[in-house]
Amino acid sequence: MLWPYGLEDAEGFDEGNEESGKVIAVLEEPCPEYEDGMPTGMVPERCGTVLVEVTSGPDAGTEIITDIPFGPGSPVDVESGDRVVLMHLPEGQIENPYHIIDYERGQALWALLIAFVVAIIAFGRWKGARALVSLALTFALVLLFIVPGILDGKPPLLVAIVGASAIMLASLYITHGWNRSTTMAVLGTLGSLLITGVLAGAAVNLAQINGIIDSETSLLSMHYGIDMSGLLLAGILIGALGVIDDVTISQSATVDELTKANPRYSRLQLYTAGMRVGRAHITSVVNTLVLAYAGAALPLLVLIAAAAQPLDQVVTSQLIATEIARAVIGTLGLIAAVPLTTGLAAWFAKQDPPKPKSDADVLKPPTKRPAATRKKRDIHDVAWGDEEPPHPKTD
Repeated sequence: MLWPYGLEDAEGFDEGNEESGKVIAVLEEPCPEYEDGMPTGMVPERCGTVLVEVTSGPDAGTEIITDIPFGPGSPVDVESGDRVVLMHLPEGQIENPYHIIDYERGQALWALLIAFVVAIIAFGRWKGARALVSLALTFALVLLFIVPGILDGKPPLLVAIVGASAIMLASLYITHGWNRSTTMAVLGTLGSLLITGVLAGAAVNLAQINGIIDSETSLLSMHYGIDMSGLLLAGILIGALGVIDDVTISQSATVDELTKANPRYSRLQLYTAGMRVGRAHITSVVNTLVLAYAGAALPLLVLIAAAAQPLDQVVTSQLIATEIARAVIGTLGLIAAVPLTTGLAAWFAKQDPPKPKSDADVLKPPTKRPAATRKKRDIHDVAWGDEEPPHPKTD
């Protein structure tokens, strides 16, 4: 019911087609003078024209002349030999239909991807290869199920719960194998996701956050009719999943190793020892989660600091409140994962008692040499051990 059957390509705005190109030459010219007080970002850094060879599309092989890019984020430092992305606008709209809008990063990204794959396989061997397979399935589920399902009008939160559960099942079992330890991690992750979803829904309703925080979310709300608060909840769930499954698999594996090392431990002892490890783990992971959100929102934080607004207004604004909700809810779900997974792993760890080496080891009583057959030791035995003491010479 949630699969986006018959989903048509989303209708966007006719902004032209993107084509690839290669810079042949750059001709710089002096920039005109601008009035004082004009914002720095509005003053061109370089002026002139660029000769570009179009390498894709219907005009492939054609050389075109366009202006040096200008504006925030534009590739203003283009040089001869650079590969760029060209925007081709429909004929008749403007005099020059081609404009440079970005660098082409395909080759650099492929190089990084190859280095990533080689490093994972070299370090993780077979388990690293399985981790790459699970990563590919994760991308496939996000791009082929979650995103199209939301665009198709399905409830974003429900789509995210189903998609996150499928991602979790595939990634954990493929990477770590079908065993009791992985199953405990799966159950702990499912429970933690449910807790995270409930807490996220309560927090969004309590703080009256609607999920519309920038131009992109406004565009999705106006032109695609997407429930933005549901999309916010979906993002919180998927973002927390990546950290929660790391904690659950670590806790489950810890309890499993404790069971092997100490087969006589009770469930309570296993839980207590596992929680000591979990507390140490959770402190570092919580810091990682908060820093990840802060790093993603760093440009926003700098902009707010530059505006010099009062702290209470900054914190209670919807933009900052949304990021705070993401970090807090993700952290609470992470904390819930530790006792939940540790308890499950400790409870089921004692269902399989340690097996004896053989039946003979269990049935055979310890043997002791009868006291009557023991050899009495005298002073010579103590002095000379098992050796025969020397006999005195006799004439």
